[in-house]
Amino acid sequence: MGLESEFGQFFLTTKLGDLINWGRTNSLWPYPFGTACCAIELMATLAAKYDLSRFGMEVIRFSPRQSDVLIVAGRVPIKLMPVLQRIYQQMPEPKWIVSMGACASTGGEFNTYAVVQGIDRFLPVDVYVPGCPPRPETLITALMMLQKRIDGENPFGPADSRPPAEIGPLAQSHA
Repeated sequence: MGLESEFGQFFLTTKLGDLINWGRTNSLWPYPFGTACCAIELMATLAAKYDLSRFGMEVIRFSPRQSDVLIVAGRVPIKLMPVLQRIYQQMPEPKWIVSMGACASTGGEFNTYAVVQGIDRFLPVDVYVPGCPPRPETLITALMMLQKRIDGENPFGPADSRPPAEIGPLAQSHA
């Protein structure tokens, strides 16, 4: 809430936690981990037509130490899961995970011993993006859901105090 002082200058009053959450919400730096056709839709989301930079996510980092959102797009083989876990461990706190597509969320049509049947068995997923492959609009909606979730977090609490991952209404409507 902005107020005008007696000298004609404006100043802003807010809570420190709200200011921190506003900064986190509007400056997410995604780390794309694309292994299949979902990665093409992720690339389309970053292109000019959908323009993910409207949400403060134009800074795509390919270093886990400079990212705070891990977007897993596509199927994940069992042999690749230790690499994905190491990437997650190298990310600084706070960090969030988006599971993009049916293959990353449930294994999709690849119900075999070689493909992980949902990355949430190994990593704490914050938002699920349904579809095979999901449209860029669906990923944008999921990232907006993540922003809403981040805005409601306690920035001063421990990192593991986040509520457990839930499948939002977006994923339930397409199941």
